[in-house]
Amino acid sequence: MKSRSLLLLFQFFVYSVEGQQLQYVTCGSVLKLLNVDHSVRLHSHDVNYGTGSGQQSVTGTLQQDDINSHWLLKGETKKDCPRGKPVKCGDVIRLQHLATNKNLHSHHFSSPLSDNQEVSAYGVNGEGDSGDHWNIICDGEFWEPEKEVLLRHVDTDVYLSVSGRKYGSIINKQMEVMGTNRMTSVHWKASEGIYIHMNDFNPKHDAHSHMHTEL
Repeated sequence: MKSRSLLLLFQFFVYSVEGQQLQYVTCGSVLKLLNVDHSVRLHSHDVNYGTGSGQQSVTGTLQQDDINSHWLLKGETKKDCPRGKPVKCGDVIRLQHLATNKNLHSHHFSSPLSDNQEVSAYGVNGEGDSGDHWNIICDGEFWEPEKEVLLRHVDTDVYLSVSGRKYGSIINKQMEVMGTNRMTSVHWKASEGIYIHMNDFNPKHDAHSHMHTEL
């Protein structure tokens, strides 16, 4: 219900245009992140880890249309990131899980399947701590959709990755997302989403965004 309400709010403020080329990924956009190496989308849900921190689990899913794979792109804590502002390569961002309002997070706990670093979803109503900060590493000046990026965790200097190992039980067949120092399976790109157009956004009038593809 929360995710649907927020999406309706976005659709009230933005005008989606299909079939047009989106130039940059922008602040305030709602998007899915695709791991290029394993073809899974970054995903979370109201299921906590049974080990490690016990926080909300983050996984990779093969399902393209799962609403639990939507993330709101925000700026670093206490730093302004106006809606529609292009994200620069090197910027520090936060990703808020749309359905549960927790931020993509990491810390010094072991991941449950591969014994790498745990990645979780953490916080209350979109507010957490410095463990929610991720550095966007890409070529060029700005983060461009369909181009690969790396997400480096600021506090611990690991990269967001997918181990390729699959869970059983409640989150059956979803893959483990973790942090690693190795440069394997660390490539991501912006996929489906509602993207706010950087040139046309005006809070006093109807804004415009490009629908990169269907949600």
